Amino acid sequence: MTDRHDENAGPDRTGANQTAADRAGGDRAGPRPPSEPARRLGAHVEAARLAPGLYLVATPIGAARDITLRALDVLNSADQLAAEDTRVLRHLMDIHGIPLRGRRILSYHDHNGDRARPALLAALAEGGSVAYCSDAGTPLVADPGYRLALDAALAGARVHALPGPSAALAALTLSGLPSDRFLFLGFPPPTKAARLTFLRRWMAVDVTLILFESPRRVNRTLEDLCEIDANRITVVARELTKKFEEVIRGTAAELAADPRMATLKGEVVMVLDRPSAVEVDEDRLDQVLLGHMATMSVKDAAREAAQELGLPKRDVYQRALGLAERD
Repeated sequence: MTDRHDENAGPDRTGANQTAADRAGGDRAGPRPPSEPARRLGAHVEAARLAPGLYLVATPIGAARDITLRALDVLNSADQLAAEDTRVLRHLMDIHGIPLRGRRILSYHDHNGDRARPALLAALAEGGSVAYCSDAGTPLVADPGYRLALDAALAGARVHALPGPSAALAALTLSGLPSDRFLFLGFPPPTKAARLTFLRRWMAVDVTLILFESPRRVNRTLEDLCEIDANRITVVARELTKKFEEVIRGTAAELAADPRMATLKGEVVMVLDRPSAVEVDEDRLDQVLLGHMATMSVKDAAREAAQELGLPKRDVYQRALGLAERD
């Protein structure tokens, strides 16, 4: 997505928000001249000595200019740099004119974390400042930085979070779905059976759900959603903040039938609305419970039935106990 600026953005200059100076001279001065065009503003990157500790730096998920000035300060001043992909961080620093000055960027990711972590912890133990960046977005959100932050904290090092871009929060913001309670679930399991179990469990929770998904599996996940709740409002957002950003909204059934889902490319975030009130007649509930109770305990049968029907576990368990007493 290209950077866009609203020409009308800014404080309202009329009515209650009119300044005293405007009120004093506005009427006498006559019509105001056209507003001054936007000018290039000078922003500078600090080079102050950083306090010791681990700095978790959020980096852009698309548009390079989404990085914060504080993030640039830390990248400029940190004693040690680490990144999930060293090439990505080097490119980002080049874009913003941040020199390496002889510093090397240590590779730190899921596959080498156990080998790379001791060097970073040693730098922290010596009183150094270490900046860690994931490929894009906020470190530790579906990211390998979790163990590094944990071990640094356990070793007594200060851990600093530099907030910034987050694909999960950007998608939630764009979705138009309730945001007062939401749950980030990362990537669903890749296999159908595990994915259905996963979705049934979390779709029964009264929160907005945020998922990451591979563009190749979005269709399959939508089909699974249809088996559970075809009318659940679902949002598929891809390539957030990039040139080809796209946000597609509809029910799970509508999106599953949308031909665009078969050709999605880029990073994808899915946002699911909260469950609507579920009404299941008692005969249907009893049928499901008795089927499960034939092969498992009352507690386990109630849990499975609640997940399958999207009902509160406590209510289903009480119903199961009643059925067991009849027998």
